[in-house]
Amino acid sequence: MRVVVIGQGMAASYLEVGLERLKRNEIPDYGVPLRDWIPVKYDDIEIVAAYDVDERKIGKTAYELAREYFNSSSIPGSLKEIQVRRGIHLGSLKGLPYKARGLEEKYGLEKSIEMLVDEWKSFNADVFLNVITTEPVEPIHNVSELEARVKEGYLTASQAYAYAVAQYARRVKPAVFINAIPSPIATDQAFVDLYKASNAVVFGDDAATGATPLTADLLEHLFQRNRRVLDIAQFNIGGNTDFLALTEPERNIMKKKTKSSMVSDILGYEAPNYIRPTGFLEPLGDKKFVAMIIEYMSFGDFKDEIYVIMRVNDKPAIVGVLIDLVRLGKIALERGLYGTVYEVNAFYTKKPGPPGVKAISKVKAFYRLLDWLGIKDPRGI
Repeated sequence: MRVVVIGQGMAASYLEVGLERLKRNEIPDYGVPLRDWIPVKYDDIEIVAAYDVDERKIGKTAYELAREYFNSSSIPGSLKEIQVRRGIHLGSLKGLPYKARGLEEKYGLEKSIEMLVDEWKSFNADVFLNVITTEPVEPIHNVSELEARVKEGYLTASQAYAYAVAQYARRVKPAVFINAIPSPIATDQAFVDLYKASNAVVFGDDAATGATPLTADLLEHLFQRNRRVLDIAQFNIGGNTDFLALTEPERNIMKKKTKSSMVSDILGYEAPNYIRPTGFLEPLGDKKFVAMIIEYMSFGDFKDEIYVIMRVNDKPAIVGVLIDLVRLGKIALERGLYGTVYEVNAFYTKKPGPPGVKAISKVKAFYRLLDWLGIKDPRGI
């Protein structure tokens, strides 16, 4: 699977370094949920290109940029072959302290999409991995409106990339778009319909790695025990670029939508909740701080509480999920499952597509995923 990374930030660097080290058996595969259970191996994945709009990154190699986070001795030399190319901006870094410029500023959106499709054809790409900064965006709902917005240049960066991948799949070869950020792509009927018609697959939306999967499983436990949840407060603070971006209210509301949408789906009723990123504190770096309290009623009308405190290395946590999603993309293509795949999305994302489906706990989603893959529980349970 030949992978194009969209958004050469910290997550991309951790993926590029970690994947190469994993393929060389220099690190264990902890955090990759499907391990070696599926026939698509780690060695089958090759990152062939990366895109960004930050002027300080354009033209540099993945190796050079990885030096911001890793000692040179631990960075595989193969990353010197991946040069960061200019992508589509459409205001995705607006309001952040970066000088950014996209292809569309010189060529217009339609021409820029054509240029990307031609470049991707030269790479013979299979999978496109969207890890750009969280952006404010609403779903489009139908393909005709989507096509009109392309002509008008009225899209967000994620929507433009997702549309470009559909054009690539239609003209060149079937392809996969993995939407690891909150922008509604797999949950937007416009893109699901477009991908079905284009022989393409979209996974999404918003990769789930840390506190959100844990919250989902705790809610499932309380539902199964018939305990009435009174309220949920869950917040996290971090010091990486994503948390800096989420200090903008419009971006933060996107995370709130994907994080809190699961509550009524799992419990079957609305419980007051506050589940969202709440702050940026640079000294924390990538190791975010998470705190949560769930108040609930137990037998005899007694109120009990669950408290959780966590520290999570944010970007390494997402890499194991991304490695699985790339491999599952190959399986989906081989099965001709164009559009989107709920069994994959339900386990790996915060707000799973297609639109209208319910979020479920990650415990339940894990066994549904194994059934979809035809894998028996290796513990014999």
